[in-house]
Amino acid sequence: MTLLESLKKYSVVVADTGDIEAIAQFKPQDATTNPSLLLAAAQQPRYAHLVEKALHEASEEGGDQAAQAEAFMDRLSVNFGCEILEIIPGRVSTEVDAGLSFDTEGSIAKAHRLIGLYEQAGIDRERILIKVASTWEGVRAAERLERERIHCNLTLLFSFAQAVACAEAKVTLISPFVGRIYDWYKKDRGVSDIPADEDPGVASVTRIYNYCKKFDYKTQVMGASFRKVEQIIRLAGCDLLTISPDLLEELDQAQGEVTRALSPEKAKASDLEKIHLDEKTFRWMHNQDQMAVEKLSEGIRRFYADARKLEKYAQTVVTQQVAR
Repeated sequence: MTLLESLKKYSVVVADTGDIEAIAQFKPQDATTNPSLLLAAAQQPRYAHLVEKALHEASEEGGDQAAQAEAFMDRLSVNFGCEILEIIPGRVSTEVDAGLSFDTEGSIAKAHRLIGLYEQAGIDRERILIKVASTWEGVRAAERLERERIHCNLTLLFSFAQAVACAEAKVTLISPFVGRIYDWYKKDRGVSDIPADEDPGVASVTRIYNYCKKFDYKTQVMGASFRKVEQIIRLAGCDLLTISPDLLEELDQAQGEVTRALSPEKAKASDLEKIHLDEKTFRWMHNQDQMAVEKLSEGIRRFYADARKLEKYAQTVVTQQVAR
């Protein structure tokens, strides 16, 4: 048995890629996408048909070039999502522009737009997760969307306060970032590596998982942003784990059995205490975690920059279309 096969006994494996061929190879349950992954995939010749389709659909919507570029980005995200859903049994995550991270109403409007496009394509909203940043505004947007049966994946999650706020808002899924937490502490401590048993990223996800399970929150926990296989193994049993193709390949090539690390039974036995967060308490708790403050800010900026690269690509493609 490979480590990947063994891992799938305890956790739902999610492919963190926009590469449809990689998804087909590793047969994950779910998949996640983001603007940088979509940009990389869109420039590959084998996905030209999805780009052309999005371009045609955007031009049919009309409007000026800026409006058509935005429509193209939405359509491209949904077209890739639809293609991915043809080869996986579960759900695909589609991201709201990081520029809306502090805009509750804007995030809700974009989510409605994306879900509408999926439903036009014949995809049930149960198979879609709208990915939103775990800011206070993002959590509030997700809370309202969940009431409409629009399920959300709260991303860029680094602090315990973010996780608790999401659980209280009854969001479907949260994605705490293991690797980026590991990166921050590695730099802060001036070391080249941190053993997996002492990894702050692994510890963060473990605490969040235990809290959600101990107090019977329905929110699913999906460990994300891994740097090495050892981090993944230490979180076997987490509801979901989203893994890049290179680490999926490594797991698939290694023989062995994974031991379950996280379970509801262990969570129930933990000594965590239940807390409630209003906006003031959330902001104070999050602010007390220097790593989380820095990584959330950095993550939003990076996701925003990636979205602008995709937007620039969209503008170029639309301009070429108009010139034809």
